[in-house]
Amino acid sequence: MEQTLSRTREIKKVTWVGFFVNLFLTIFKIIAGITSKSGAMVADGVHSLSDFATDIIVLAFIRISGRGVDSDHKYGHGKYETFATMLISFALVIVAAGIFWSGFQKILSSINGEILVQPGKAALFAAIVSIVVKEILYWYTVGVGKKVDSQAVVANAWHHRSDAFSSIGTALGISGAIFLGEKWRILDPIAGIVVSFFIAKVAWEIAKPSISELLETSLPEKTENEIINIITNTVGVMGFHKLKTRKIGNIVAIEVHVKVDKELNVEDSHQIASRIEEALRVAFGAQTHTGIHIEPFNEQSSPSKMQN
Repeated sequence: MEQTLSRTREIKKVTWVGFFVNLFLTIFKIIAGITSKSGAMVADGVHSLSDFATDIIVLAFIRISGRGVDSDHKYGHGKYETFATMLISFALVIVAAGIFWSGFQKILSSINGEILVQPGKAALFAAIVSIVVKEILYWYTVGVGKKVDSQAVVANAWHHRSDAFSSIGTALGISGAIFLGEKWRILDPIAGIVVSFFIAKVAWEIAKPSISELLETSLPEKTENEIINIITNTVGVMGFHKLKTRKIGNIVAIEVHVKVDKELNVEDSHQIASRIEEALRVAFGAQTHTGIHIEPFNEQSSPSKMQN
């Protein structure tokens, strides 16, 4: 329980830090964009504004996912964190689509002879500040996410980095518009489109494990082999089959049928199951869900001692 509370505190802390950094950058970039007459910087500020939504999502859903088992959620609330991760990935897709469409429209306007507005140097300064700050925030957030094993926090870290990517494109476009002359102002929307593809790629990488979890995909083969080793090395186990594994948020769920000596009494058989459960929780965490069904081992009906 204490471990769960500590994890929730870590997640809340890193998310609140991101929340206030995003607040500062949003105000800073929008003001810089307006005063410097830079549409790209205003759009970048709106991109930062989208980070508020993901911060709020993480704060709301992590609080729920940290709850234990109750009458309506026999397996806990871990899937809320998975759902939050999915929402963040969808937000990234929307941001990528918005940046792509904005850049595409500007390119068409430039091709049709429209002269793009030259931004002021304050916009370039704002873009550089955003790149540095959001990259630092990315490394801080992703470090905490991996430490507490939270997909939602790691996803939010990538949202921070997507903002940095967006600012890189903005900085390149603004630099070209300021220092290379009128015809090079098209670099801004071109860079934005390139960045949008990077953001979309990150969104898919974030969404993929969450989709697998929501579709009840089994744990990786390496993890299942580790589970099998634990089961087979437990004293008293003579075989097993029907191994089923999945993730519930950051919690591992394992179900298996274990074969024991048919001459054992109920208490001794139960102790074998308890030893397996204890070993699995040591390996995968105290909240690991286990369902162990004991069966009598029959040499004639079991040509192989260990079955999966």
